[in-house]
Amino acid sequence: MKQRQNQNAQAPTLLQRLGGIKKTTRTDFLTYIGVTVVFLVMFVLQGQGQLSNSLSGQLVPICCYIVMAVSLNLVVGVSGELSLGHAGFMSVGAFTGVIAAQSLQEAIPAGGPRLLVAILVGVIFAALAGVIVGVPVLRLRGDYLAIVTLAFGEIIKELINCLIVGWDENGLHIIFNISGTQSVNNLGLSENGIAIIKGAQGATITRISTFLAGYLLIMVTLIVVLNLMRSRSGRAIMAIRDNRIAAEATGLSVMKYKLMAFVVSAALAGGAGALYGLNFSTLVSSTFDFNTSILVLVFVVLGGIGNIWGSIISAAVLTLLPELLREFDTYRMLVYAIVLILVMLVTNNEWLRQLPERVRERMQEKKGGARP
Repeated sequence: MKQRQNQNAQAPTLLQRLGGIKKTTRTDFLTYIGVTVVFLVMFVLQGQGQLSNSLSGQLVPICCYIVMAVSLNLVVGVSGELSLGHAGFMSVGAFTGVIAAQSLQEAIPAGGPRLLVAILVGVIFAALAGVIVGVPVLRLRGDYLAIVTLAFGEIIKELINCLIVGWDENGLHIIFNISGTQSVNNLGLSENGIAIIKGAQGATITRISTFLAGYLLIMVTLIVVLNLMRSRSGRAIMAIRDNRIAAEATGLSVMKYKLMAFVVSAALAGGAGALYGLNFSTLVSSTFDFNTSILVLVFVVLGGIGNIWGSIISAAVLTLLPELLREFDTYRMLVYAIVLILVMLVTNNEWLRQLPERVRERMQEKKGGARP
């Protein structure tokens, strides 16, 4: 009896411990759980054939755009810098991942492990690109930084247009077709060789991306970004964002922490690019143009700068919206633009943002008045 009483006495203490978890930690766990629940629902519906072909085909791109939005939010929301070249890092990850996946078809015939290697290659090369670009670029501020990152994205696109890559038993064969006079025939491939990237014609790919891989990449991205935000380095990044002069006065290395956020964001974009590229049979560099960078920035702004949940929801909804509006035919992009404008007006209206709280207060007042 005494043991039972002791156990009962310990029960409230355990509940208190659970309730004593930090609010940010609870929010993070709710984010992980929410994403997992949505994935399980969509996975079951897809397995039962309840989803249309167009919606099933959008699952992997939605995962990629969610990763892009969350990673860009690390730069725009947490670091406070404006980057317009995020699609450039995505293209670096996409094409390096495609090269890795296509050249390892014989060494790693299974699609899952090969996809993992391709994503890791895309992450590494995109991170290197982030370091190369970030070191000189992050010394700039405001509009200058945005213009230079925009130029980087366009440069990457043009370089890929000049890139010709093939593979055979002797390894990779690479040509930069700057003059425009060379072709795949100049690679010197053997009979068993394959041409992977054909310049402006793009890459020919064996599709191996899956919805499960997209979900896992989202979870990795959330874990990396949220833990970085809650860490000492994340607090330093936000301190620099809020007051650069005060942060420098306390001894924080502005360049170090800004570069950290920039490189992590670029690496995650590279992973999303590799997954995105291996979801199609062909891939061209024009897919990752200026419009893609602006689209991802719209996801971040629409969902709320610094709001991770907002980035996830806006990326998913705005990726699906053009497909859902396809029945409007030629007017669908007009409707899409109108929806964007209305949502922006609503999210920036103080009265509308406080409306749910006012309704909740009114309901509580009515309940309190109804009691005898």
